[in-house]
Amino acid sequence: MALATVSFAWSGAAMAETKTITFLFTDDDQGYVERMEALSKEFETAHPDVKVNFVSSGYDAVAKQLPVQLAVGEGPDIAKITDWQLAPYYLDMRPYMKDPDGFAKLHGDSLNTLRFPGVNDPQSINGYIASQTFNLPFVNKTLFEQAGEPLPKPTATLKDIVEASARVAKATGAQIPFTMDRSGHRFSGAAFSYGSNYVKDGKFFFPDDAAKRYVTDLYGWTKDGSFPKEMWGAAGGTQYKNMGDEFVNGNVVTYLAGNWMVNPFQKKIGDAFDWTAISAPCGDAGCYAMPGGTAIVGFKRTKSPEAVAAFIEFLGSEKVQREIAENYVILTGADIKDPQYKLESKNAKEAMAVFLGSRNSVPQAARDLERLKGSSAIYQLIVQRMSQLIVGELSLDETFKAMSADVDKVNEALAAK
Repeated sequence: MALATVSFAWSGAAMAETKTITFLFTDDDQGYVERMEALSKEFETAHPDVKVNFVSSGYDAVAKQLPVQLAVGEGPDIAKITDWQLAPYYLDMRPYMKDPDGFAKLHGDSLNTLRFPGVNDPQSINGYIASQTFNLPFVNKTLFEQAGEPLPKPTATLKDIVEASARVAKATGAQIPFTMDRSGHRFSGAAFSYGSNYVKDGKFFFPDDAAKRYVTDLYGWTKDGSFPKEMWGAAGGTQYKNMGDEFVNGNVVTYLAGNWMVNPFQKKIGDAFDWTAISAPCGDAGCYAMPGGTAIVGFKRTKSPEAVAAFIEFLGSEKVQREIAENYVILTGADIKDPQYKLESKNAKEAMAVFLGSRNSVPQAARDLERLKGSSAIYQLIVQRMSQLIVGELSLDETFKAMSADVDKVNEALAAK
């Protein structure tokens, strides 16, 4: 009985020493999600004293709930994020890492994306950039060929692209000529090409005259069916909606998304039809690809900073980053030499070449916007007000007034803080 008591006490102590960290992950590529869960298990095997609670959730839920959770001291220990405004909640893992200098060398300047002046230490390691993204149109080449319509040239305007897509849809019977994800970020690339700038005199300013021209064009295309209103009107409020499955099913002629869809497309589409990406739509200001990215970061609310740092150091290692880059066709923040992307189809290879060529077509104003506090609120109000316009709840003038009033409230809230 004494031995049993000692054994039970030892077992309880061992269990108490096990540290549990929660990893919140989201991605449109289900294969990538499954691999990240498997990597979490691999880390557990190598670190018996750490339990990784892997949680996969939809992007919209993460975008809305995570900031609220962190603000009250709750939420996961680690998460994949797209919202750079979470910088105040980051854990600086440099003091807890085995080789912080090696990690910093591998990830280089990309770590600066996570560091906000006056918020994060200039030498801090808060996580790593998991992917660099660019928004470009995907096109169904087979439908273009069937319609006898040439693919839009690199100098094509958004109007050129939408009108060509409408002709293809009419000739082939495709349901959707042109669409984009229900996202303020996806909306914004063409806005910059039109000449819009969301910031004026240090404050958010939207919509300016260029943005109004863009919104007016989009609204016109919903009226004539080139940009079906159901794409944005089917969801409410600021909810994100991915339109990738419609493209996979051959229902869409042109779909504005980003390079994170290349790998899912090559797997889901297979040889059903030919597809590729085309250059960013041009406008009065230029031909701009909207930049973006994702990061995997640790949060200082964690009770196990050593475990979090070890897990980030594992995921951000050269070996794991190379595997992820090559297998899931991802432009990582880590400096991976000569990645051998597993592009199994000619379509995927062509599309990825277009994305790689677009890296220098990003306006600095768009990069700056991504790092401005309040930018997420701007993206959300765009989705909400555009949806109300498209379904007929607001007129064009009412939409512009509502957007401007919303932006004023964002500026007031930022000034108050």
